[in-house]
Amino acid sequence: MAGKSNHRQPAAHAAAGTDSKSEDLEQFRLRPDGEALRTNQGVKIADNQNSLRAGVRGPSLLEDFIMREKITHFDHERIPERIVHARGSAAHGVFKVYKPQSDYTKAAFLQDPAVETPVYVRFSTVQGPRGSADTVRDVRGFAVKFYTQEGNYDLVGNNMPVFFIQDAIKFPDFVHAVKPEAPNEMPTGGSAHDTFWDFVSLVPESAHMVLWTMSDRAIPRSLRTMEGFGIHTFRFVNAAGKARFVKFHWRPVLGSYSLLWDEAQKLAGKDPDFHRRDLWEAIERGDFPEFELGVQIVEEQDEHSFPFDLLDPTKLIPEETVPVQIIGKMTLNRNPDNFFAETEQVAFHPGHVVPGIDFSNDPLLQGRLFSYTDTQISRLGGPNFHEIPINRPVCPFQNNQRDAMHRQAIHVGQASYEPNSLSGGWPKETDPAASDGGFESYHERIDGEKIRVRSESFADHFSQAALFYRSMSEVEKAHIAAAYQFELGKVTKPEIRERVVNQILANFDAGLAAEVAAGLGLPAPKKGNAPAAAKPETSPALSLLNRAKPGIKTRKIALLAAPGSDVAAIGKLQQALRGEGATPLLVAPTLAAIGSLQPDATIAGMPSIMFDAIVVVGGETGAKALAQSGDARHFVLEAFKHLKAIAALGAGRDVLDAAHLPADADGVATGDDKQLAEVMKAFVAAAQQHRVWSRQALAESVPA
Repeated sequence: MAGKSNHRQPAAHAAAGTDSKSEDLEQFRLRPDGEALRTNQGVKIADNQNSLRAGVRGPSLLEDFIMREKITHFDHERIPERIVHARGSAAHGVFKVYKPQSDYTKAAFLQDPAVETPVYVRFSTVQGPRGSADTVRDVRGFAVKFYTQEGNYDLVGNNMPVFFIQDAIKFPDFVHAVKPEAPNEMPTGGSAHDTFWDFVSLVPESAHMVLWTMSDRAIPRSLRTMEGFGIHTFRFVNAAGKARFVKFHWRPVLGSYSLLWDEAQKLAGKDPDFHRRDLWEAIERGDFPEFELGVQIVEEQDEHSFPFDLLDPTKLIPEETVPVQIIGKMTLNRNPDNFFAETEQVAFHPGHVVPGIDFSNDPLLQGRLFSYTDTQISRLGGPNFHEIPINRPVCPFQNNQRDAMHRQAIHVGQASYEPNSLSGGWPKETDPAASDGGFESYHERIDGEKIRVRSESFADHFSQAALFYRSMSEVEKAHIAAAYQFELGKVTKPEIRERVVNQILANFDAGLAAEVAAGLGLPAPKKGNAPAAAKPETSPALSLLNRAKPGIKTRKIALLAAPGSDVAAIGKLQQALRGEGATPLLVAPTLAAIGSLQPDATIAGMPSIMFDAIVVVGGETGAKALAQSGDARHFVLEAFKHLKAIAALGAGRDVLDAAHLPADADGVATGDDKQLAEVMKAFVAAAQQHRVWSRQALAESVPA
């Protein structure tokens, strides 16, 4: 059976004709234009408003096959949600390699810079159900399906490079612990509860990953500005059969940013779909998210040259030790047509690999290779989930697997086995030595006894946690301490809080342990067994603040105005900001027109937490109305406390004064109406840094 693509040609690439498979699966797309309403059997429907009755006010009749089909299908529309990563957002796109990677791998999609490989990317939270909020403190999934000409390749990772456990046998325990508690199904979309902290306090291998989760990495500003990691150590294998270890990294071209915890909490209530909406709207307006693919390559003979085990999924390779080589770029350029058919039904699996990519003996990865197929069979109704359009390879796929639920292929011929002579021997195996050969597992010598034991090389649980914490800026360290205090403050069992502080935190940083203990009202922690500093002592690449890139491209800027504001100035501001690649939105007390301009949103409907920076427009009448508005004063005050760049033109300064903001604070640009160019230059310079961190102490002193 020939597999066909379900990827409609993105508008931005249609003229170039870069995707020859783009229209192959149009048969699966149901477009309503000009079509008669029909049943699932193709019968035209004359009345879709009334069921068949015995008399005008009589009972409905069982023979109403139209109503029965409609209700029956509706009753079965939902499928089991994912156990983890249930809440997801996704997009179509393309991937291109920068130069051939034949020295490292024979994977065809990593060879020709002229070839675009279609991709489908799903981002997700881990803990919460489908209906939970986007901005909770959590790990984020980052899964990429490459539709290559050699078959589908899935790079299934997270936005953090390590994981909570070392062995897959502990995965059910971890998930049971982090999920809402069994008696009350709480909390939704969060880990601030007894069972999670009880588990991690008793499993010290989780210390490193828990620290990442308490960092700003767990509250990303946007899915578009979030890093991704393959987590595990994989193998690249080249055409000569030489293998090397590889770790995968995704780097957002715009840089990496986080929310502040106060913003994340408020957004969960104001706009639970904040990340999903941001991704969708960016693609719709043509601000296509871009991510570069990087690899860390380790020669096989260097496997044991690190102070940790390369197969341990709770460890990372510091970039200062093994630099990340950037090898290609992924561009997300089209939103899904149907959330259920694509985002909900897409099935990822780390075992979906192509020739040139293979596995390591990472014990967590080994368990995932079993688990993912098993769970998709349960979710998607049987083993034929690969025939759902979003999961179908773009290359031909033919084998003797038959039947089962939801089979779509109609097999022709007598033989459903191999070898056979009745079908001329087809389909046949492919010699792996051929240029387009079949997959052959890497020939690795394995010699050992069957035994249930953890390697001693996996025993150090605290060195990399210490390295990560030492590598943070003072701002990030303060956020981490506050996160531990918040989370543990919701734990009801005192012994669990004490165990985290004394047996986990004190074992990698005494200062952090003491600060968290003080915030929880606990005694000063006992001296831990913190290990000697790992080399290098710090890894600047781990600091999220070092991932920021100056610029305001795609940033949302609020232009705060009211009837009577300076319309001409608004036009100039919009033009200037769009020239920088930003997205200015006009925000006002109501949606009433401001001169000839229609506001994009109201202050109440789109508060400051949804913007990256704000400009208060001049104009005496408009500024007076804003200064008298409690909502407008709160808008600018909240932006100030969240360390965002602020500008005020002319009378717009009165609004800042009414909010009692400190005069001449860092990141606040003001001037009269004739100084628009100068004010905007200073404003853009501040906004380019994402946050005005130098203002933090002052912001904390300003009342909410």
